[in-house]
Amino acid sequence: VAGCDEAKDDVAELVEFLKDPGKFQRLGGRIPRGVLMAGPPGTGKTLLAKAIAGEAKVPFFTISGSDFVEMFVGVGASRVRDMFEQAKKQAPCIIFIDEIDAVGRQRG
Repeated sequence: VAGCDEAKDDVAELVEFLKDPGKFQRLGGRIPRGVLMAGPPGTGKTLLAKAIAGEAKVPFFTISGSDFVEMFVGVGASRVRDMFEQAKKQAPCIIFIDEIDAVGRQRG
């Protein structure tokens, strides 16, 4: 990807961290708690997140922002809680929340 050297460096660093988080902790590195990818639909955000997980050989969990806002009270929250519990057990991992802008969107 031409012209995206800083972004490529950030992705490479993230992959290295996921491969060996202990190395970064021993060196006193800043431990990332999350990454926000923003952009219009169809630009490869999901593909990039899956590629990072594959390259780092870590589990990949995905959920849609609309799953947070379910028609039936508690169903969406339960689904999200279950996914985060699974992710904690398999850490380090990637949790990808697609269409997060659906959460908190004003309706009506």
